[in-house]
Amino acid sequence: MTKPWLAEYPEEIPKELDLTEKPLQSYLTEAASLYGNKAAIHFMGKEISFRELHESALKFAHYLKTLGIEKGDRVAIMLPNTPQSVIAYYGTLYAGGVVVQTNPLYMEREIEYQMKDSGAKVILTLDILYPRVSKVMKNTGLEHIIVTAIKDYLPFPKNLIYPFIQKKQYGIVVKVDHRGQNHLFTEIMKTARAEVTPEEFDFENDLALLQYTGGTTGFPKGVMLTHKNLVANASMCDAWLYKCKKGEEKMLGILPFFHVYGMTAVLILSVMQGYKMILLPKFDPETTLKTIQKHKPTLFPGAPTIYIGLLNHPDVKNYDLSSIDSCLSGSAPLPVEVQQQFEEVTGGKLVEGYGLTESSPVTHSNFLWDKARIKGSIGVPWPSTESAIFSLETGEALPPNEIGEIVVKGPQVMKGYWNRPEETEQTLKDGWLLTGDLGYMDEKGYFYVVDRKKDMIIAGGFNIYPREIEEVLYEHPAIQEVVAAGVPDPYRGETVKAYVVLKEGESLTEEELNVYARKYLAAYKVPRIYEFRSELPKTAVGKILRRALVEEERQKVEDEQKTS
Repeated sequence: MTKPWLAEYPEEIPKELDLTEKPLQSYLTEAASLYGNKAAIHFMGKEISFRELHESALKFAHYLKTLGIEKGDRVAIMLPNTPQSVIAYYGTLYAGGVVVQTNPLYMEREIEYQMKDSGAKVILTLDILYPRVSKVMKNTGLEHIIVTAIKDYLPFPKNLIYPFIQKKQYGIVVKVDHRGQNHLFTEIMKTARAEVTPEEFDFENDLALLQYTGGTTGFPKGVMLTHKNLVANASMCDAWLYKCKKGEEKMLGILPFFHVYGMTAVLILSVMQGYKMILLPKFDPETTLKTIQKHKPTLFPGAPTIYIGLLNHPDVKNYDLSSIDSCLSGSAPLPVEVQQQFEEVTGGKLVEGYGLTESSPVTHSNFLWDKARIKGSIGVPWPSTESAIFSLETGEALPPNEIGEIVVKGPQVMKGYWNRPEETEQTLKDGWLLTGDLGYMDEKGYFYVVDRKKDMIIAGGFNIYPREIEEVLYEHPAIQEVVAAGVPDPYRGETVKAYVVLKEGESLTEEELNVYARKYLAAYKVPRIYEFRSELPKTAVGKILRRALVEEERQKVEDEQKTS
């Protein structure tokens, strides 16, 4: 198969990568040796060196071993971006475990499902989330909960003030019984030994991560990512950023590590290249602007909603953002006007990339330097990556400019779905990952996404699957039929809208339905708009036509734009 995009590569980017077969955690060992006293993490005023990070990860690994964690056992991490999340990530790998990234926004139903499906034995979470996790523990295979707090890695006097802020915000003070099943992270760091016996290692097949994504069934699936997958994708990212200097860059860590893009492009790449991570536990425009001005990050991976949020801040022009040199945007389509405005404000480069959880995640990107960026394109395949457009009818590769399904192949493509051989077989065909996205390739090898074959909603960079929302709403006794869909939103890209048909004689308000949904769904999945209808559009056999509703919404937006 021809690869026309290779002719577009600058000479600095290798067409193929020669991967060293070593485990992901070995890069932290190397970084501790090369950059021992250099800051690996900056977190709200506190800095942690690569040597301290390495030592802490080994302590965590040692403690996991004392809890009975063996090679291949799953360890869940349910944290925002904090030093503890980095320590636990590498500590789990040093212990031979498999990381299960868990969104801290999850509600009890979602936590229980993921813990059951993954078979996780240990979970690390925040004190304020402990009640939520402890309630579902008895219904899962969890044996231990390790609890930490934001204050644990705050500098003085923030560490003393924070508990009072937390009590004011949440109205709670969490007390953990750390005997038996419950453990305190701070005690582990005080008592555990910084040593662990390395496990035997298979670069090609050993899992490093179970990263959960949704599916057309509505049930999240564990994407099995190996050490090879993650090392390969971070190495590709490094090759793409060929002007960046090893051991010198500063990485702004806003993208959450429980999202595979933040994990690869921020966490893994920073450790691999000796970059300093400037971590923020959540995105707040003003805090982010202040952080950029004060700490001067050079790299800023993000999502369109983050860049839009900063640009829309009323005082954005009063901040010095000139340290930013390179930004790769992912998770959702990047509007051209956002790209142009952000480059004007910072003087840096912002380009769009493309990927999936199943590909660790990045497969395509526009060039940052030395090449004109192509409007509306997701760019070209990364080194060692093949891509093509397959016909939906025949499954054969299509010529340039014909629309079909985007498929990819490369060392970053997942091993498969956890305990789902049939779905793995449907998604991986002869080494090709079928993305479910419709698009085309031009003559030069630039790719374009035109639509999604799947019904997935991408709102604010989060992947949301309609079936999961529908299953929750269907359980409401007043609802007869419901369908959820993504509708255009100028800030989030898309937002969730639920179309509801009530049972005869029943009444329900938007507010009542919203309160109900928030009990069972993470906040970002809760519909922002509800529309009550007497009926929903259907096929002759009774299947609800979700796409018809989406097209209806798009037409509304187009009509409004014409009249405005």
